[in-house]
Amino acid sequence: MRFWWQLAGPWLKAHWRLSLFALLLALSTVFAGVGLLAVSGWFLTGAFLAGTTLTFNLFAPSALVRGLSMWRIASRYAERVVGHRVTLDLQAEIRTRSFAHLATLTPAQLAQYRDGDLVARLIHDIERLDTFFLLIIAPAFTALIAGGVFSLLMGMALPLMGWVLLVVLLLAAAVLPYLLARRTAKAGLEAQKTHADLRALAHDAIAAHTDILVFGMSGQAQAQFEQIGLRLAQAQKRVANAGSWGTLLQQLLMGIFVLVLLWLGAEAHAQAELAAPIWVGLLLGAMGLFEVIGPIMRGASSLGAVQGAAQRLRDLAPAPIAPTDAAAVPLPQTGSLVLDQVTVAYDKTPVLQSVQLSLEQGQRIAIRGVSGTGKTTLLMALMRVQPLRSGRITYGGVDVAQVPLAQLYERFALLSQHSPVFMGTIRHNLLLAQPNADDARLWQVLAQVRLAEHVKALGGLDAWVGEGGNTLSTGQIRRLSLARVLLSKASVWLLDEPTAGLDRLTAQAWLKDLHRVAAERTVIIVTHADLPAGVVDQNYVLRDRQLFLDENTTN
Repeated sequence: MRFWWQLAGPWLKAHWRLSLFALLLALSTVFAGVGLLAVSGWFLTGAFLAGTTLTFNLFAPSALVRGLSMWRIASRYAERVVGHRVTLDLQAEIRTRSFAHLATLTPAQLAQYRDGDLVARLIHDIERLDTFFLLIIAPAFTALIAGGVFSLLMGMALPLMGWVLLVVLLLAAAVLPYLLARRTAKAGLEAQKTHADLRALAHDAIAAHTDILVFGMSGQAQAQFEQIGLRLAQAQKRVANAGSWGTLLQQLLMGIFVLVLLWLGAEAHAQAELAAPIWVGLLLGAMGLFEVIGPIMRGASSLGAVQGAAQRLRDLAPAPIAPTDAAAVPLPQTGSLVLDQVTVAYDKTPVLQSVQLSLEQGQRIAIRGVSGTGKTTLLMALMRVQPLRSGRITYGGVDVAQVPLAQLYERFALLSQHSPVFMGTIRHNLLLAQPNADDARLWQVLAQVRLAEHVKALGGLDAWVGEGGNTLSTGQIRRLSLARVLLSKASVWLLDEPTAGLDRLTAQAWLKDLHRVAAERTVIIVTHADLPAGVVDQNYVLRDRQLFLDENTTN
């Protein structure tokens, strides 16, 4: 389980005391349970054989039964609490690190995954990992330790019985689970992958529900869903069938052992080598030990799915390595923005080639170009979302690749084509840009984007906008995102189609106000729209992977 250990190993090493405590509590519960059965068998048999002779000491075994009962109850409760804490904390750690890893991926890397598939990795795959600790590690640990100790005790009473128990435990707790895991590995991997495909398909179908209805694709979508669902059911059936056979073989093995133990014990008792109470106590104790082995078979049957889940989490594309703060240099508050021989590529295909650009602080430019020429990629490179293949970008003479990301995002503000509105209030969405802004400032930026009157009609700054801004129109969502950029203290604004979704009059009015609201900020506008005269100082065209000054449209 190399992939599982790569995910869980760091947390288990850091919290080894808690993890070991959980295993010891599980072992304590097994010892208490096995001891309770063994003592009860010895006590009841001894009391029965003693009859009315009053030669059997009732007090010691009865006290042991009460003590072991209380011990088992307390140990079982503590085991559940600590064991589930280890499992849930481990899940939270893996989920947090996986999400943090996803957050660092570039758009090109994220484009390799379907949205529903990423959700499945963060939820279902990580939840599947808890099987390994609860149904493999803990039962195997307790079975080996408790089984070894009890085999030693049984061997002291009757050597042959001790060896038989040890062999049976190895077969039932190690050999059979291993064979079962091998047999179900492929089906488990298939089940995990198909389950993720089913989630991704459901996610895509919900997102594209309107288009599916409009274009009459409901039947095809339903057929595809049923086909993947059938594959999942078949894979799960293969795992379940193999698990059932494994459990059956395990139970048969245990049954044969009980018969052998009865025969050996009867022979030993007949030859006066073993007292009847001890024989019955050892028999019941061994049967209690088998309780530990059952979860191992269930865990072994799901081992393929665990392996698939861990592998899917480890298969996420590697994220670019950002400079650490220790090696970073401060970024000036203002300065010239220079792109020097910047080349950006997706995989091996260049999108931008040797781009040159130099802007003084406060300069405003527009970049045009047909779709797919790399305009948005240029903005992503400025924000260090898309790594450079060669060249460098400097601000105030400092290479932006060497500054902390948090400081870069304080200086540079981006309005992307898909800037989101988060579930919450208008105030909550605006304060993301400037947490200490007062109400007057919030109303000011809302007025600048022509959204103030609508917000008042909704109920003010504390009006709820819902998930994804579902109480706002597309244009209003765009204006609220734009207001968030205006509210930031960034010295450089990167605006990707800032007037998309706005009506013509609102767009023209806002563009004319840009000079006033931008003040001394450097502004780069990526747009297909016609800009009023005086909005920008220069116009550029992006074509053939390079940036050219458009002399015909320079304002």
